[in-house]
Amino acid sequence: MALTLGTTVQAGDKLPGEGVEVQPLQSSIAEETFQTLLVDKALEKLGYDVKPIKEIEYATGHVAIGNGDGTFMADHWDPLHTDFFEKAGGDKKIFREGVYASGALQGYLIDKKTADEYKIKSIDQLKDPKLAKLFDADGDGKADLAGCNPGWGCEAVIEHQLDTYGLRDTITHKQGTYSAIIADTIARYQQGKPVLYYTWTPYWVSGVLVPSKDTVWLQVPFSSLPGDRKDVDTTLPDGSNYGFQANNQRIIANKQFTDANPAAAKLFSIMNISASDINAQNLKMRDGEKSEKDIGNHADAWIKGHQETFDGWIKEAMTAAKK
Repeated sequence: MALTLGTTVQAGDKLPGEGVEVQPLQSSIAEETFQTLLVDKALEKLGYDVKPIKEIEYATGHVAIGNGDGTFMADHWDPLHTDFFEKAGGDKKIFREGVYASGALQGYLIDKKTADEYKIKSIDQLKDPKLAKLFDADGDGKADLAGCNPGWGCEAVIEHQLDTYGLRDTITHKQGTYSAIIADTIARYQQGKPVLYYTWTPYWVSGVLVPSKDTVWLQVPFSSLPGDRKDVDTTLPDGSNYGFQANNQRIIANKQFTDANPAAAKLFSIMNISASDINAQNLKMRDGEKSEKDIGNHADAWIKGHQETFDGWIKEAMTAAKK
């Protein structure tokens, strides 16, 4: 199917990926499938034999990419996953060039009604047990923060900040399956109850609980990240500080593979999609279009709607293979 899209590859051209297998890796976040499939379809257009996506968590996935047990991952969050990248071999073992999607935000939000009524603007205000109790969903007197899955990277930041901001005694970090936890959070919001949650953009949650309309981002009292990023300033250009750096989503790949396949390397470095397009697709999944077929259709529709851009990627990749 992918070989019929567009008109870039001329009849008789030898495709640079012929006979070369590619193993895509992806985390357990189903909403990353769209981005992965776009890369898959571009690689297929170049003749690569793309295998079914294997699900793996980020830390292990980076190691697998470095060791050659996987070919690429389309959702490396930079700088959130910097530690994973470095521990897996860094630039010596992993190719990481270009930006696939830019301007991803992360942080803590509460419902706007509660924020306005109690004048809550910063997460450290929840050191006050009376304010924290507003967000108590299980009756233990502490605020329940719908948080981040273990292994994603964001959970380490949240755990660090609960300690650093003195919130351990008044906030419980609820972890498990994020989709289930956030579904409970949305249900509470729809019942008119206060909610406290972590999320990121682009992701469908902010299309349902819309920041500035339904919810507000909470500030942090000062920048504080764990590990090697302990001195990093997380203040955004507009002066806001949500406690997390703005991230770029990047494609990472096994360096031995990219060294041997300049067409794929060029493709990985130039593919770029907007955060708003990802958000729109993720919202379709939230609204029920979440089967493998549905997501494949979303990717095909994106390509059809951006055919000139897609064909341009293929042309540049083909040119790189001939140098």
